[in-house]
Amino acid sequence: MNVVVVAVGKLKEKYLVEGVAEYQKRLQGYLKIEVIEVKEESFREPLSSKSVEQIKEKEGKRILDQIPSGSFAIILDPQGKTLMSDQLATEINNLAIYGRSNIAFVIGGSLGLGQNVISRADFILSFSRFTFPHQLIRLILMEQLYRVMTIIKGEKYHK
Repeated sequence: MNVVVVAVGKLKEKYLVEGVAEYQKRLQGYLKIEVIEVKEESFREPLSSKSVEQIKEKEGKRILDQIPSGSFAIILDPQGKTLMSDQLATEINNLAIYGRSNIAFVIGGSLGLGQNVISRADFILSFSRFTFPHQLIRLILMEQLYRVMTIIKGEKYHK
């Protein structure tokens, strides 16, 4: 299985960089994973709603340019469907069974995702209705991918 994580912005905090690197290392035994960071637009608040949409569209274009052709795109958005870890494992395993072995996870910037990216989604996933910093979501995603792979392989980490 090939997984690409397309994320807006660079990780800044050392603990996040180290955490993501640790889970990337752990995942190497299960799948090929690549993290692609796209440039985050700079802005000053307050922003008009028009400016917010323009920023999300610009970031969205960069995101869409990085999603490999033919990939199953899973967009992370608070308005998406929430799943338990074992349910996500079933969904990802089913993708592999049915020949969809290229998956792209997308994490937007601090303003969220533009409609151009949401329209590209094959599945919209929510980890929570809470608002989290988008950099923290990257770490949560990596941990969940590791958990999902151990569930699929029947290993004990999930417990």
